[in-house]
Amino acid sequence: MSKGAPSGLLELHLAVLLFGGTALFSKLIPLGALDITVFRCAIATLVLALIVKLSRQPIRLRQLRDYGIALMLGVIVSLHWVTYFASMQMSSVAIGMIAFFTYPVMTVLVEPWVNGTRLQLQDIICGIAVLTGVALLIPEASLGNDVTLGILIGILSAALFTARNLLHKRYFAQYSGPQAMFYQTAVAAVFLGSFVESNPTELDAHVWQLLLLLGVVFTAMPHALFTSALRHLSAKTVGLVSCLQPFYGTVLALLLLGESPSSSTLIGGLLVVATAVFETTQSHRSQRQKKA
Repeated sequence: MSKGAPSGLLELHLAVLLFGGTALFSKLIPLGALDITVFRCAIATLVLALIVKLSRQPIRLRQLRDYGIALMLGVIVSLHWVTYFASMQMSSVAIGMIAFFTYPVMTVLVEPWVNGTRLQLQDIICGIAVLTGVALLIPEASLGNDVTLGILIGILSAALFTARNLLHKRYFAQYSGPQAMFYQTAVAAVFLGSFVESNPTELDAHVWQLLLLLGVVFTAMPHALFTSALRHLSAKTVGLVSCLQPFYGTVLALLLLGESPSSSTLIGGLLVVATAVFETTQSHRSQRQKKA
């Protein structure tokens, strides 16, 4: 473990805690999911631009082609965030986060297809385990039920996040976290801006305070902390700590919103997160064996 590892671990836990806290704003801010996303992205873009400048990184991308990739990633991120907030507004923070956290297993199932490798039996079993965990969350098999619809939208959000991560890893990994997120939040704000229903001048001070808190403390800051932590910690540690995000989000929702998850939600969530932890561990173990 490097000298910077203890501080890196603290930065990582704080980043994951803030990522988990992001979900609370779906309930705290009295706006639609799309409006929250646009205002969040606009504020985060300004803060991330400042972070990039202060860290003396270039704002400009290296190749013309990269602007097209940034555009594509930004559109995917915008749709991911809208569905992320919508999922929780229709169900609860705990259910929305658990549905979203199917993405680690989605990644494991999709990545072999992208890379042209064979899917392992254990990955299929993990996929079934996650589906079982999600099934425990569903109150009834009807799209007329808001919770059921919220779960499906949360899974769609996870699929979009999986696509964004795989595309970013393949085509945009040469840029730092703040650089990459600056372009993605900027594109998201512009792409969704014309669909905003709320007039910024008519929002009261309390709503603006929450939006600033979301954009600065719960969006720009955790991305900067996450990037900093990556310099000192192994990818395995980062992956495992990231699996605490639903836990942090659920605890914060219980403390601040009074949302108490049901026993079936807890069991389903435990099954989904435990599978994500297992897949993260196995993924890094197989990568280490390949290098050896």
